[in-house]
Amino acid sequence: MRKSLFSFALLLAVRCAVAAPEYKAVAQIPIGGEGGWDILTIDAAARRLYLSHATKVVAVDIDANKVVGEITGTPGVHAFIAVPELQRGFSSNGKENKSSVIDLKTLATLEKIDVGENPDAIAYEPKHGEIYVFNHTGNSASVIDAKSDKIVATIPLGGSPEFPAVDSAGGRVYVNLEDKSEVAVIDTTTHQVIARWPLAPGKEPTGIALDPAHHRLFAACHNKTMIMLDTGSGKVVANVPIGSGVDGCAFDDAAQLVFASCGEGVTVIAKENSPNELSVVQTLQTQRGARTIALDPKTHRIYLPTADFGPAASPNARPSVVPNTMRLLVYGPE
Repeated sequence: MRKSLFSFALLLAVRCAVAAPEYKAVAQIPIGGEGGWDILTIDAAARRLYLSHATKVVAVDIDANKVVGEITGTPGVHAFIAVPELQRGFSSNGKENKSSVIDLKTLATLEKIDVGENPDAIAYEPKHGEIYVFNHTGNSASVIDAKSDKIVATIPLGGSPEFPAVDSAGGRVYVNLEDKSEVAVIDTTTHQVIARWPLAPGKEPTGIALDPAHHRLFAACHNKTMIMLDTGSGKVVANVPIGSGVDGCAFDDAAQLVFASCGEGVTVIAKENSPNELSVVQTLQTQRGARTIALDPKTHRIYLPTADFGPAASPNARPSVVPNTMRLLVYGPE
């Protein structure tokens, strides 16, 4: 009996270890330059990471861990997303209310498209071949046909959008509305908001991620809470505590792990134990300012940009970024 109990405990420990590996620092990739940053995305097939950086987008080879190019002429850029099947990419240029269309081979600008006020996060919906540009100040989404580069819809959101998550199988795009503390649900066929889901006890959501297989949505909120919702009912089914200054969120489908990157210098890693149970498995110490995140589904590594900081220009302003100190922090289940 004692041997049987020991074997069961050992098996359970092994299963837990496989399910929730410990993340550790793997590398740092120097980026340099001046100014701040925002969203980063990964083209896993091309092994490229794209990082928005002040007035440009930096392209990084994530196998070689080095910068391989830049996309310029994107003032106030917040995000960039690649569409590999078209060999094009699209940016959100916050300071000129435009989206740049980029040739992925040459990183040259093909044209610019007028969108809404202060475009921020961006997403690609492959079923209809459309780019969603979320206009933070404009409280709207501009929908672009990725082949023709034409605006096909402008969707009023009734709040300030933050990050989106695309559910192609469900025919939906989910987007956090930061000032409303809710998720807006967009029908990708009609380009209409069909539901609004409150996130209480979560407040001021930023990062978002989707588990399409289990119909679960994760929203990282500024009141140090990460929410898990049922995308069938829109109901909150679980929540866990996270750090302060959260901005990004990512989900690893293979490991069933969700990551919340927090500007205070931690990334909280939670495990979706079941569709109704979420638990924190690691509080990863990163560095101050590492608030946005991208996950490589091939290696399961996460990437977080940060830099060294100087004094703030005013009491309510962000601290200044020390020139040539920007870097990508790389962590993985090593």
